[in-house]
Amino acid sequence: MSATVSPLRRTLGILTPHLNGQKLLMAGGVVVLLFEVAFRVLEPWPVKFVVDAVTRSLGADFAGTGPVATPMLLLACGAALVFFTGMRAVCNFFATLAFALVGSRVATKLRGKVFDHVQSLSTRYHSANRSGDTVQRLVGDVGRLQEVAVTAGMPLLANCITLVAMAGVMFWLDPLLALVVIVACAGFVLLSRISTGKITIAARKTRKGEGSLANTAQESLGAIRVVQTYGLERTLADRFGSSNQKTLKEGVKSRRLAAALERRTDVIVGVATAVVLAGGGWRVVQGAMTPGDLVLFLMYLKTAMKPLRDLAKYTGRIARATASGERVAELLEEKVDITDSPTAMPLGKVWGELEFRNVSASYGDGPPVLSGLNLSLQEGRNTAIVGPSGSGKSTLVSLLVRMMDPLDGSVRLDGIDVKDITLSSLRANVSLVLQDAVLFTGTLRENIRFGRLDASDEDIEKAARLAQAHGFISAFPDGYETVVGERGGTLSGGQRQRIAIARALLRDAPVVILDEVTTGLDHDARSEVLEALSTLTAGRTTVTITHEASVALKSDRLVWLQDGRVLLDGTPDELMGYPLFARWIEQQRKSQDEQPESPGVAVGSVQ
Repeated sequence: MSATVSPLRRTLGILTPHLNGQKLLMAGGVVVLLFEVAFRVLEPWPVKFVVDAVTRSLGADFAGTGPVATPMLLLACGAALVFFTGMRAVCNFFATLAFALVGSRVATKLRGKVFDHVQSLSTRYHSANRSGDTVQRLVGDVGRLQEVAVTAGMPLLANCITLVAMAGVMFWLDPLLALVVIVACAGFVLLSRISTGKITIAARKTRKGEGSLANTAQESLGAIRVVQTYGLERTLADRFGSSNQKTLKEGVKSRRLAAALERRTDVIVGVATAVVLAGGGWRVVQGAMTPGDLVLFLMYLKTAMKPLRDLAKYTGRIARATASGERVAELLEEKVDITDSPTAMPLGKVWGELEFRNVSASYGDGPPVLSGLNLSLQEGRNTAIVGPSGSGKSTLVSLLVRMMDPLDGSVRLDGIDVKDITLSSLRANVSLVLQDAVLFTGTLRENIRFGRLDASDEDIEKAARLAQAHGFISAFPDGYETVVGERGGTLSGGQRQRIAIARALLRDAPVVILDEVTTGLDHDARSEVLEALSTLTAGRTTVTITHEASVALKSDRLVWLQDGRVLLDGTPDELMGYPLFARWIEQQRKSQDEQPESPGVAVGSVQ
């Protein structure tokens, strides 16, 4: 699409659908804008009357008749000028306000649409694209579209209407001199066509560079403990500085091209004014015009040339907005590949029987992660999935909640293909607890309530008690109203996991997925988390992804995955008869025994 549609048209294409609800406000803004143009056209006339009246009073003899200068005439002309100027200012204020409201509302709707779209994209997109650049498009690029719509779009519209209106009056006053306006406009159009494309290309590279800067900054700040511990500050600063300099170079190039266009336009306007001044003066001498007509013509010329100056001035802004619009359009054109099928239905009563039928899966164009996998998980049983890294364990999780779909085969819940279940209904019946328990900035109560948004405070506290979290929450000065930092960084690992388990308990879903939940926890935190997990998984179909032998051996069933296939399947006792599994258990136990105890509270935890 981007190869056949111009950047500006592509940008307008993503904005136009959101203008539908703003037609009345836009119409009002255009009407007020037309009144402003009318007052702008009338504004020079008092000056013409005063100049002609004064020259007549001084004895000048020129074509046309009219009044001489009297105190009443001069006061009336002064009052008229004040009135026209004041009314033009009032109309400009209301027009600016109307267009600013339209711009803000459209930007808000567009940003909401882009955010919803990004959230609906599958793991395929999010694993291949960096979140910093996505956020830059969502916030920075949409914001730039809004800013340019108000600071450039509205003034240019007003000035273009003014140009047409004043050109008409100038042709009525003197068609010969009015041709100067046509020639000046033609010269500007020629110059702008040469410059605009180059400015847009430079602006596009600038925005891409700014996206790269956002990625580097986000990665560095998101892993600040690792950066500081390994002394990577200088390395990442150099990487940021390199991208920063490249972005600066492209930004300067864009502004240099825009400034050159502005100066060339100034020359065109200056030449046009000089021609009108000389030619108009000669026509006054010949008696074809009055001095007031010449002054009026020059004032009209100055106002009529303003759109050219503004267009040159705003070309850089419009080019940068177009580059931003392209980036937003590219994001919106990303295909949402995980959607409800036309025949998808919500689930009724869920028992929790899971089945993988001849499932093959991969990420993008990479090699298959799962190949012809067949696996049935009984309801109410805890099945541990173990195996070497890269064997496809976490891919099973993504398939179960439809963060991705299989290339071949099907994933079934209670005998129903998950593709035939609405996404909201499927995910409402699954609780997910990850190794890196994700908490959001906000209070502990809010984080638990994300499990079920309509839950009462009593429900939240009950879930926290079952998750062994009520004790440490109550120990905080603000209790459940304690605000946690980004991703829960102010809590220890065990505390974060218990909050995540409380959230899952509140959800009360029949299917529970645990992905390396106890990895990296010290002995005390691990014991508390395991106790909370026993409450969470009781009577529910549970899929436990783990590398820990002790966790695997407590499961009802064990499945060993390797190279995307089921290699071993049975109870823990049955699998101990296989040398491969027995050696793995021995290695895991030995590794656990040799691992030093880690402190119970993470650095920077809430005390």
